[in-house]
Amino acid sequence: MTIFFLYTIILVIVLAFVHWLSYSYLKSDIISRRKWSLNVCCGNTDGGGVNADIVRHYDVPRFDKLLNIYNLPYSNGQFEWVLCSHTVEHVEDPSRLDRELRRVGKNVVYILPPLWDIGATLNILEHKWIFITLKKNHRSLPKYVKLPGSETAQKLFGQFIKA
Repeated sequence: MTIFFLYTIILVIVLAFVHWLSYSYLKSDIISRRKWSLNVCCGNTDGGGVNADIVRHYDVPRFDKLLNIYNLPYSNGQFEWVLCSHTVEHVEDPSRLDRELRRVGKNVVYILPPLWDIGATLNILEHKWIFITLKKNHRSLPKYVKLPGSETAQKLFGQFIKA
């Protein structure tokens, strides 16, 4: 076994652990802290209130299928707490989504891939944006930049997970 192979194995293990810590452990902890009035892009996560996504999830209670994330079918200020978990990094226009979430929610919380979760941050087949943050959750949208290579990769292979 060469030293390069050993370092590669160690790197893969570290990256997998960091991603698990970010996506599974910290995300679950944040979601469990309160009942979310609206959980946007829920996947299979029940936020406790209305759960909404562009893809229908039959195993999630109180589910609304969204047709347009920039024009949500809710009234102004309808929700006390809005959760947007691992969604905004997939969209064409993060600022536009932020304005729409703030229209329907009094308090908006984002769960984002932090820079230290390299596997998520540099996922060019799913994400369009890198958020300049070391934190997992935010009450406002942090600064962001276009993810280099994502546009080309998604033109060639498609965007694996869309929001």
